[in-house]
Amino acid sequence: MQIEQLGHAVMQGRQVTKEEALWLYEQPLEKLCQTADAIRLHFCSNGFDVCTIINGKSGRCSENCRFCAQSAHSHTGAQEYPLLCEEEILAQAKTQARQGVLRYSIVTSGKKLSDQEVNQMCQAVRRIRRETDLSVCVSFGLLAKEQFQRLREAGVSRVHNNLETSRRNFPNVCTTHTFEDKINAIQAAKEAGLSVCSGGIMGLGETLEDRIEMALTLRELGVKSVPVNFLNPIPKTPMERNERITEEEARRIVAVYRFLLPEAAIRLAGGRGLLADKGRGCFQSGANAAISGDMLTTAGITVQTDLEILRELGYEVRADHA
Repeated sequence: MQIEQLGHAVMQGRQVTKEEALWLYEQPLEKLCQTADAIRLHFCSNGFDVCTIINGKSGRCSENCRFCAQSAHSHTGAQEYPLLCEEEILAQAKTQARQGVLRYSIVTSGKKLSDQEVNQMCQAVRRIRRETDLSVCVSFGLLAKEQFQRLREAGVSRVHNNLETSRRNFPNVCTTHTFEDKINAIQAAKEAGLSVCSGGIMGLGETLEDRIEMALTLRELGVKSVPVNFLNPIPKTPMERNERITEEEARRIVAVYRFLLPEAAIRLAGGRGLLADKGRGCFQSGANAAISGDMLTTAGITVQTDLEILRELGYEVRADHA
């Protein structure tokens, strides 16, 4: 089968198999990316979803994720502070809204927020929804269905919870919680009526098969917003010596993910700033969403820069509703 034939089959509704995805990884880059972008255009038109995040609670995390600067198991010097107050979270939301951002995500460190902290965040979300037009997402860890329901009632529309990697590779990345814990939290959020944003990090020592397995798990879960992060090896973390993902590899990953997840918002996230072109090549290879501005503990790309790039590429910035 030729790449174009497989792309046409995807546009007709056929799902790509694991074996076909492995085959795609070995195909000529430009043809692969062009076909992936045609699939993106077929299913998603020229819409592009831009979101920004705020680090709502930083550092002192009990979990031992080997890539993370905020883990208490590593001593990276990352900033530490408790849950931000409602006024600060609201002020940042208004700043993002003025820049033309349509989606705003509150992210907190730790395994999960306490009930009291969830209540505090519900108050902040209500203010954001009353005083801006932003869609609100949250990343609060491994919460229960009842907690997700409260957040939905407060105005949250989407929950973020990355799988990080494949089920096979997950114990090499984290041992203080399990892949199944992640799955359970994602299912609880969906049962509470929330959409889910979930993806992973490339460069954690995974194989090509691991990358494909993670995408297949996301497909099984019905996830339609998929962040693709590229590891930024942080000094003093266990993964500080991992090799960075190259620009060509980033494009190849995104293109294959578009074949596997044709209707998804494939969202470039952490590590995009390490790419020489800041992700432009990926935006022409099937990606149609991004996290803009600063990341949790590292600098990002400004919203203004991203909006200029997207206009040049012919995209229309609008919120996805997956």
